[in-house]
Amino acid sequence: MHEQRATLPWGMVLAGGKSTRLGRDKVVEFVDGRPLLARMTALAGQVCQSVVISGRNPASLEEFPPEVRRLGWVADEGPGSGPIRGIATCLRRLGGPMLALACDLPLLDTDTLERLLDAHARRPPHAVMTTFLQPATGYIESLVAVYEAAALPLLEAAAAAGMFKLSRAIPFELRHHIPYAPEEAHVFFNINYPADLAMLMRMGMAGGSHDIPREACRV
Repeated sequence: MHEQRATLPWGMVLAGGKSTRLGRDKVVEFVDGRPLLARMTALAGQVCQSVVISGRNPASLEEFPPEVRRLGWVADEGPGSGPIRGIATCLRRLGGPMLALACDLPLLDTDTLERLLDAHARRPPHAVMTTFLQPATGYIESLVAVYEAAALPLLEAAAAAGMFKLSRAIPFELRHHIPYAPEEAHVFFNINYPADLAMLMRMGMAGGSHDIPREACRV
């Protein structure tokens, strides 16, 4: 743990998805003894001065704890759909740098975010996105990433052209990458299907009031 933690002015948790593959709203699923959205906003709050929820109607937050209900929310606007629209909207309205997190990352921890922010502090001047990269596959974690204000024109241009994949919207040469090994990939595990939740439940990590063991996921 660092003695003085780096912080960003803004963090956003993307919560506007329809959870079609899961069949129900994933943000209300319990992980670490609380709704997943509450866990993710608290995690973002560890490294950001302010946190907003992207793409979520605030009326749907009434059943969440007070620490979630009092957060600001930003409705998606402009062209495009999915995460690219939410990130562009938040950059347009709030500026950057902006930490962007998916709402469904039950194993993401503070250490990983500190590693991201440390890399962000050392990024080259031209980089508009800082994120994790798996060298063996070229896959990037575009929803565990920091976006600069200068990324906004690229995101808007991509959305207007019908290109909604973040890894294509931000060219390789404008990204600052943090390499990670396949054995580190578990922290980026996300919930898409009922089988994903079932696996977490078998491990005692989801459902009801079960807690994720602290050695597996520390917030």
